[in-house]
Amino acid sequence: MEYRQLGRSGLRVSAVAYGNWVTHGNQLDDDAAAACVAAALDAGITTFDTADRYAQGRAEEALGRALSGVRRSSVELCTKVCLPVGPGANDAGLSRKHIIEGCHASLNRLGTDYVDLYQAHRYDDTVPLEETMLAFADLVRQGKVLYVGVSEWTAPQLREGLRLAAELRVPFIANQPQYSMLWRVVEAEVVPTCAEFGLGQLAWAPLAMGVLTGRYRPGRRPPAGSRATDGFGGSFIARYSSDLLLSRVRELRSIAEAAGCTMAQLAVAWVLHRPTVAGAIVGASRPEQLAETAAATAVRLDDELTARIDALLGDLVERDPAKTARPNDVMPAWRPPPAAG
Repeated sequence: MEYRQLGRSGLRVSAVAYGNWVTHGNQLDDDAAAACVAAALDAGITTFDTADRYAQGRAEEALGRALSGVRRSSVELCTKVCLPVGPGANDAGLSRKHIIEGCHASLNRLGTDYVDLYQAHRYDDTVPLEETMLAFADLVRQGKVLYVGVSEWTAPQLREGLRLAAELRVPFIANQPQYSMLWRVVEAEVVPTCAEFGLGQLAWAPLAMGVLTGRYRPGRRPPAGSRATDGFGGSFIARYSSDLLLSRVRELRSIAEAAGCTMAQLAVAWVLHRPTVAGAIVGASRPEQLAETAAATAVRLDDELTARIDALLGDLVERDPAKTARPNDVMPAWRPPPAAG
């Protein structure tokens, strides 16, 4: 495993991180979740990403139980706050009330006194940004949060957040965008902003919801037991399932063979070679998947292979920076045609 500094901070993270968005508390029971976490640790993965929203808190609970016997200082725990977690008027957003209460609830579910990275899951334009940053500052000073980050903020939002963070001495160090060979909307504006201000990026969905593994084939039903057959995960993967897209992705296999790796490793390695990226967050429902993707840190991509990827995917790459805050707004060519009748 390779370990990288997250932006200009002193925090080091594993280049491959384990995220439990659609798995813990949904697809996996506690025993299966614990097996995956153990496999991640065996592969050298020390960075774990979750959120209060995932499975309505059950994902944090499952991760906390799976790590209960692990030395706390040996891992980096990352969680998030903003998306709705209940029916109340203050059960969502980035108000001081929700951030403080959300942090305490996450700490309880994770079974820890602090999180290494606390992230604003989205931007909240209904709350003054000063209020949000001051709440983060107070949690940092109380020792409950070591570093602060955000997810899916635009470049102007990042700049204003960084300005306030500097005034309040908040260690704002990270951005978590969707980023893959297919989804590159952050490259035009967000990546240069992160480079300018020293933000490290933890990319989510580097495998494009598993599509870039080559597991899904055009004209065929998804394999039994795959994420695409799960009611929750399947709703996201359905956006990436046109025959055109799946056919083009299948052609990546020859490039992976040239690089001496699997398609999953190629996709993760591609993200890890992008500027400002400190880590790639992968999911897994089976322990062996983590052993495979963790090995992506050893894959080296030269300019020729990268150019072949660009030429192959061509007009199927989403680059529109306006979609930075709309991670599910995929291009029509990725979606299957509507069912007849």
